[in-house]
Amino acid sequence: MISNNEDTLTRKAYAKINLALDVIRRREDGYHEVRMIMQTVDLYDVLTFIKSRSPGITVVTDKEGLPGDESNLVYKAAKLIMEKYPLRQGVRIELKKRIPMAAGMAGGSTDAAAVFHGMNELFQLGMTESEMCTMGVKIGADVPYCIQGGTALSEGIGEVLTQLDDAPFCHVLLAKPDIDVSTKYVYENLRADRLARHPDIDGMRTAIEEGDLHKMAGYMENVLETVTIKEYPVIEEIKGFMKRKGALNALMSGSGPTVFGIFEKEEEARKAYEELKEAKLAGQVYVAGWAGGKADSEAGGRD
Repeated sequence: MISNNEDTLTRKAYAKINLALDVIRRREDGYHEVRMIMQTVDLYDVLTFIKSRSPGITVVTDKEGLPGDESNLVYKAAKLIMEKYPLRQGVRIELKKRIPMAAGMAGGSTDAAAVFHGMNELFQLGMTESEMCTMGVKIGADVPYCIQGGTALSEGIGEVLTQLDDAPFCHVLLAKPDIDVSTKYVYENLRADRLARHPDIDGMRTAIEEGDLHKMAGYMENVLETVTIKEYPVIEEIKGFMKRKGALNALMSGSGPTVFGIFEKEEEARKAYEELKEAKLAGQVYVAGWAGGKADSEAGGRD
């Protein structure tokens, strides 16, 4: 949370990366069963909630290509809450986007998660985190994780969460090339039953529990790269660039196209940031660290 008064409240909505992502199988209902280790980073959107006298929901965004209608996950989250808790007052939600869209960093899901936290506090609804997660999964598989935040093991379709010890701190270089990737396309073209190898999720979990950054970085792996990189080789280029510039490892987040590199020293991450911008491999580049274990952590995004 940033600030609030009786009728207005402002919250940060943090991006996530997948430190490791495995797809176990495609279920009969069309969903994919996954095992992932998720981590919140301090790159964030800002949502401002304003009570209105008349009932209803108004969502205003600062991006031309992002409508505030019922297709927006922010609107969907607010609508779910309004349906469960009939409120005499309405709400206006102003969204300032900083997390790149269609980037594999759960930008829409984390905004929806912030709506659950924000409206819960603004209207004093008394929802528990568990209740918010149960509602949130109806909007998207990543929403429950974004409600919880921090370092977590995610299983099922993404809704079965186990909070882990905080991952060892490091500096993260984030780079989104000027392409958009369809998550639906990536999952539809993944052949989980034909994968030559799977990430060692349990090994990474142990490395995190031991606080061993180098060991953790060694376990970074994402099976969705087998689809996305074939379509967009620039992702592999960015990974290689980051490793040459000192990253302990680099990986695509989610279904892509964002790539993140893990750096032990901030000066190395900063230097790689400048050189990556000069190389023009990515249109959007940021340096970040971990955000805290909750969605209202005070960690500040940097670029």
